Amino acid sequence: MDQVRWGIIGCGDVTEIKSGPAFNLVEGSELVAVMRRNKEKAEDYARRHDVPKWYGDARQLISDPDVNVIYVATPTGSHAEYTLLAAEAGKPVYVEKPMARNFAECERMIEACEKAAVPLFVAFYRRCLPAFLKIKELIDEGAIGEIRCVTVALCNPPTILDPDNPPWRVVPEISGGGYFLDLAAHQFDFLDYILGPVKSARGRVANQAGLYRAEDIVCADFVFESGVLGSGIWCFTVAEFNRTDLTEIIGSKGKIAFDTFAMGPVRLETAAGVDEFKLSPPTHIQQPLIQTIVDELLGRGKCPSTGITAARTSRTMDQIAGNIRLAG
Repeated sequence: MDQVRWGIIGCGDVTEIKSGPAFNLVEGSELVAVMRRNKEKAEDYARRHDVPKWYGDARQLISDPDVNVIYVATPTGSHAEYTLLAAEAGKPVYVEKPMARNFAECERMIEACEKAAVPLFVAFYRRCLPAFLKIKELIDEGAIGEIRCVTVALCNPPTILDPDNPPWRVVPEISGGGYFLDLAAHQFDFLDYILGPVKSARGRVANQAGLYRAEDIVCADFVFESGVLGSGIWCFTVAEFNRTDLTEIIGSKGKIAFDTFAMGPVRLETAAGVDEFKLSPPTHIQQPLIQTIVDELLGRGKCPSTGITAARTSRTMDQIAGNIRLAG
C-alpha cells in the first residue's frame, strides 16, 4: 500500500470534526468515499467535505476498488457486522469506540481480521493526545514512585430525554448498555495503556432514575496484572453542580490527578509541591491516532490502539456490568 484511501461507514456527528477532516490532513492519506443509510445525508456530507463518492449501502462502499481502508463510525451494535464484511473483502478496519457491545463480539472481530490478515484499529485516541502522553511520561519516569491505586469518578446530570425516542447510547440492543459503556471505555482503555491490563474486575449496577432501560449508575473495583488496585463510581443522574470528572493515580511518592473529558490541566502532587500541565488537544481530536494508523499501514510506524488492546477494555466492562446491562 502506497496511499491510504479511506471509506467511512456511518458519516454522522463524530466524523464532522473529530475524525473526518483529519483523513485528508495526514500525509499519505485521503478520504475518497462515505456511506450513510440515508443516501441524501451521505451526499450532503460528501459535498460539504469534498469527498468524491457517497453511498447508501455499506457493501457498495466496501467493494469500491478505490477504497482500501474502512472506518466504521456507526452505532456500536453494527461494529462487528461491518468489521467482518471489511475483513472478508481484505481491507484493514478502523472502528469507533467502544469496539463492540461486548467481549464476545470483540473476539469475533479479532478472529475475522486475523484470518483475513488485515489490521484492526480502534478509536481510543487518548493514547495519542498530548495531555495523556504527559501522564504516561510522568508514570514511566517514576514521578510519583511505585503505583499503589487508582480512583475514577464520573458523574453527569441526566440528559433531557424523549422516553419514546431515547438516544441510541442508552438503548442496550444498539449500544450494549448505557453511558457507562460509552464513556468509561475511554477511561479504562487509557488506564490499560499506562498501567497495563486489568486482571479482574467486578461491579454493581442499577437504574435509579428510570429515564431509560440501561443502567444509570455503576460502581466497581478492579485489579491490574501489576497488582495496582482500582475503584470507580459512574452516575449519570446527579445535579449539575455535582458534575464530576476525576481520575487520581496514587503512588508511593505522590499523585497525578486529571479529567478524561474536559481536557483540563494534568495535576502532579509530590513532596516538592504541585505542578500543572496544560496541553490542549488538536482541532481534529482523532488526527494524532489516525496518523499512527496511516504510518503503520505504510510501514513507517505502529498504532498503539488495536483490536487486541481495545478488547481488553470490553472484557473489563463485561466483568463489571455485562451480566445486568438490561436494568429495569
